[in-house]
Amino acid sequence: MANWKTIAEEAADVASGTNSAIKNVEKALKLIEDNSEYQAIINVIKDRALYRAKEIDAKVAKGEKVGRLVGVPFIAKDNFLTYGSETTAASNILKGFEAPYQSTAINKLEAEGAICVAKANLDAFAHGGSTENSDFFVTKNPLDKTRVAGGSSGGSAAAVALGLAPFALGSDTGGSIRQPSSFCGVVGLKPTYGLVSRSGVVAMASSTDVIGPITTSVQDAALVLDVMSGTDPLDSTTIVRNNQPYTVYKQPNTPKIGVIKEYMDEGVDPEVKKVIEEAIQRLKNAGAKIEYVSLPSLPLALAVYYIVVPAEVSSNLSRYDGQRFGFSDGTAVNLDDSYELSRSRGFGAEAKRRIMIGTHVLSSGYYDAYYKKAQTVRTKLCQEFTSVFEKVDYLLGPVVPEVAFKIGANSEDPLKMYLVDIMTVASNLVGVPAISVPAGTAQGMPVGIQLIAPQQHDLDLLQLAKWYEETR
Repeated sequence: MANWKTIAEEAADVASGTNSAIKNVEKALKLIEDNSEYQAIINVIKDRALYRAKEIDAKVAKGEKVGRLVGVPFIAKDNFLTYGSETTAASNILKGFEAPYQSTAINKLEAEGAICVAKANLDAFAHGGSTENSDFFVTKNPLDKTRVAGGSSGGSAAAVALGLAPFALGSDTGGSIRQPSSFCGVVGLKPTYGLVSRSGVVAMASSTDVIGPITTSVQDAALVLDVMSGTDPLDSTTIVRNNQPYTVYKQPNTPKIGVIKEYMDEGVDPEVKKVIEEAIQRLKNAGAKIEYVSLPSLPLALAVYYIVVPAEVSSNLSRYDGQRFGFSDGTAVNLDDSYELSRSRGFGAEAKRRIMIGTHVLSSGYYDAYYKKAQTVRTKLCQEFTSVFEKVDYLLGPVVPEVAFKIGANSEDPLKMYLVDIMTVASNLVGVPAISVPAGTAQGMPVGIQLIAPQQHDLDLLQLAKWYEETR
């Protein structure tokens, strides 16, 4: 792993002139090249990154004011629209697409002096938990190249674990930041729904998509969130952020933490469970009040997710029709052929599967039987989370019931792959913030602990996570 300082320290070194943005960008580009065997990166944004670095160094030399992330390189998941590179969402249907505008999150980071140096691999359109659904290649786990890095933000998590840059961006629709962060041994934050603008990020499921950072520490995650968060006129779902900076650390005062019973049952790998139980004991020793709590509808969350999300996927992917941008089949002789051939040849198997499931649950005769019932259970889940947060301040459990699995182990069994999301989807369905923090190892591979807070309590969540980090 490359020796990067904290994000704040890296920025301070550039601002003071003891280091330069050019050196940081060149270092990141070299590390990306040297670690290409892990297949974490789809595109490198070399020319634009070096150009921005020269501009930043010139500003510093003139004594002009610079931002909090000045000269710090970062990597964006390839579903973020960026200048200077293609944005493919790891799908052949978008291969060659260069965005005419840039995502709000990246604009905010650049306004503070950060420099996007590359685009990370993912499951195509963020559909998956292993990057095996990428149309280009499978990202390998930095700790064991025979295992997956997780997904869908597997390239971003692997990039941070490999030290290619101080931080990366991911998107989390049902665990896509937290799960790969657990598999790769890094910090992955899913903020409250709407806290970070989704404008300029390729949509998967609009009611659960969340943007967040992947870093090596909670402190770094807090800083990136502090820069990215807040309202955006280009995204009507954004919410007003906390007035207090997310970077202000105050040790929690005897926090009441509820261990989710449903996440600690017989379905969890015994070694993973042991790591989480040891983490619980550390928190208890540090002064936390621990109790076990139950959310009765939680076992239904995965079924709800795989009805609601494919329904939104089928709607969101309808724009990829071969007419305006992306892949268009040149052999078509009429409009109907163009739609059919462009979509059948451009989309991968998992995208097609989710489109068909989503179209089915929304179709006449099935809407009431599936989609409407799923939304009813989703409301019940929201009520149960609200109720349990009246008894405890936070919730706790594993991120995933197992460690990173072998490449190819689940690829022939979609249902088994979907079950990997069993402990992460509920947070997305109810819109609460959640974070994965390294907790230990099982079978020689990283295990993350998942901490969850009520909606808009992102600052409290970060403070608990940092407190936990310090108990290790």
